[in-house]
Amino acid sequence: MRTPLRLGLAGLGTVGASFFSLVERQGGLLAARAGRPIEIVAVSARDRSRDRGLDLGKVRWFDDPAALAADPDIDLFVELMGGAGGAAEASVRAALAAGKPVVTANKALLAAAGLDLARLAEAQGVALGYEAAVAGGIPVIKTLKESLAGNAVSRVYGILNGTCNYILTRMEREQLSFETCLAEAQRLGYAEADPTFDVDGFDTAHKLSILTSIAFGTEIDAGAIYVEGIREITLADIEAADELGYRIKLLGVARRTETGIEQRVHPTMMPKSSPVARTDGVLNAVAIDGDVVGEIVLVGPGAGGNATASSVLADVVDIARGRISPVFATPAADLAPYVSAGMLAHEGGYYVHLDVVDRPGALASIAGRMAEKGISLESIVQRRRKPRAEAPGAARPEDPQPVILITYATTEVQIRDALAAIEEDGHTVAPPRLIRIEDL
Repeated sequence: MRTPLRLGLAGLGTVGASFFSLVERQGGLLAARAGRPIEIVAVSARDRSRDRGLDLGKVRWFDDPAALAADPDIDLFVELMGGAGGAAEASVRAALAAGKPVVTANKALLAAAGLDLARLAEAQGVALGYEAAVAGGIPVIKTLKESLAGNAVSRVYGILNGTCNYILTRMEREQLSFETCLAEAQRLGYAEADPTFDVDGFDTAHKLSILTSIAFGTEIDAGAIYVEGIREITLADIEAADELGYRIKLLGVARRTETGIEQRVHPTMMPKSSPVARTDGVLNAVAIDGDVVGEIVLVGPGAGGNATASSVLADVVDIARGRISPVFATPAADLAPYVSAGMLAHEGGYYVHLDVVDRPGALASIAGRMAEKGISLESIVQRRRKPRAEAPGAARPEDPQPVILITYATTEVQIRDALAAIEEDGHTVAPPRLIRIEDL
């Protein structure tokens, strides 16, 4: 059997520890499938004294991950530290500069510096693997790069963040508020103490930018993505979606248009019959539209130590077999500049929730503003609230009533202009809540 592939591993958190254990546990299987043994020979982490339940006695320890990355006694560098810059980026660059292949699960790093790292890896003739950076244990990167190589992709979309999907699922099933479900997600370890990255959509945007580059052969531009999170979703929205035959999911959507690539992350009402809409809990789902195969949907665990480590190891085995391919499917030198279609050009149906002052002419004025902007309404639903209790003889202020508008297909710019005009008219007491409707 050939000489072992010697790994240097930086990061011994949840994923790193799972990866270390997986390599140890599956040693015989890996050697048979890769054609050579795969061994971790050196590691680096922040705290050397921490008990991780791992036998680190046979591996060398590096306090500096960049020194580990450049060490001549490793053949491949595995980066599982995370973070868009700092030690993660420095160590990946050090490994590539030394002519060593790299495997990472770091979507933030790839979204920020992926193009530059791809150029460096391809100039050095080494692999840069990142299957685990998007959708955890789902092999979506390999599917796009290899299985669908003969397809022109027109759209990629899906649920790319398990934390948000868990929260929205529990809100729907148990009629719990966003705040309650978030607190439970934090207690269970599905959400960080600071959940901003997840619930405000940035994690999904980073992953979407990677899929977009592979699917459409463009340079990564995560900053061009329209991003909207799930903080404003209420139980009233969940209930309305259910009555209308929809479920609310946080989607990342990338679509080729005549004017450029549309990239957006936002809560979406989608038909209950959709395979993606039926994906619940912490699972992820990615749908890909190809001109040859049509639509395929991949569903599975999008996070977690073992699922993510499994995808990391898949890249390692590919490299052990000697496989090298362009980082983003198309050689970095041939990636087209990213041209954004712009969010304002997006076209589709919309759900709008308004808190309307209950007085004559308010609804007629709202409908008129919609018509002025060329928007056709499929339905207007007014939900009566019970009046507030007041002292006898007191003058009762006008009670705002919830009104739901469902539009036919219109553009983002039209709906925004109409809602701005409605707010200016003074018929509402709170900012409108808008959710896009997609027949996906």
